Amino acid sequence: MVQPIIVLAGAAGDLGGRIAKALAARGAAVRALVRHEVSAADKDRLVGAGAVVTPADASDIGSVAAACAGAACVVSALNGLHEVIVDRQGVLLDAAVKAGVPRFVSSDYSADFTKTRPGDNRNLDLRRKFMTQADRAPIKVTSILNGAFMDMLGVEMPIIQRRLRRVLHWGSVDQPLDFTTKDEVAAYAAAVALDEATPRILRVAGDTVSARDIARAMSEVTGDQYRTLWVGSIGSLGMLIRLARVVAPQPRAAFPPWQGMQYMRDMFSGRGKLHPLDNDRYPGLRWTSVHAQLGKRGE
Repeated sequence: MVQPIIVLAGAAGDLGGRIAKALAARGAAVRALVRHEVSAADKDRLVGAGAVVTPADASDIGSVAAACAGAACVVSALNGLHEVIVDRQGVLLDAAVKAGVPRFVSSDYSADFTKTRPGDNRNLDLRRKFMTQADRAPIKVTSILNGAFMDMLGVEMPIIQRRLRRVLHWGSVDQPLDFTTKDEVAAYAAAVALDEATPRILRVAGDTVSARDIARAMSEVTGDQYRTLWVGSIGSLGMLIRLARVVAPQPRAAFPPWQGMQYMRDMFSGRGKLHPLDNDRYPGLRWTSVHAQLGKRGE
């Protein structure tokens, strides 16, 4: 049986590397697009994941199209600001069309930006802008939306305050929040890449919990009593975001503190909530609960 060729952009990144492994595990021939100046360490890591390293000029449609020749799908795991999510991914999209690739998976992997308010979240606005561009292209495009990465809970997303034994929240303590581990997003993306009948948007959540649920889970896995702590309304979080953008703007950083706060606003307001979920589309996949994830980390 001929292995389907899947072209993967952003394979040298964290999520991209996980997608490469998941694709190889499903029997795909993974062609990892890299820049000519990619490090030897990244090359070795991709080869170890089962990918064929394929250098291409990310700014040149012809170069990228040649690297995409014969592929069944192009999967993007690119991450960055406008020059990456819109410009560089736009070149990738046009190259896929030029090469006659039938399907494209865009680099979304986020809360549901189709339902959030424009202007509220810079990184989601970039994905919304690329979606407009992708929907005009003569190629079948799929977006995977997965809420927040569960791996970030209590780390890059510091709502778990261990010293205080509190779980912070804005707005309602019972607002449902969507989380999915990076490995499970990667496994789902690999299944999508090999599925010719995907819809435009797929929504998955490994677990959906509230701040109250997280506090309960932390109490159970640590043996300490955790409680929730209301730190303000959704409106007050918006004011805090505006202040952070003035005090520490960091406009060239992909994830400055205020960007994370924007993401929390979309989650705690409920505007980024995923519904309906498509977890059951690929029955062989398994999902990790927040309780299991916190316990696995030895919280």
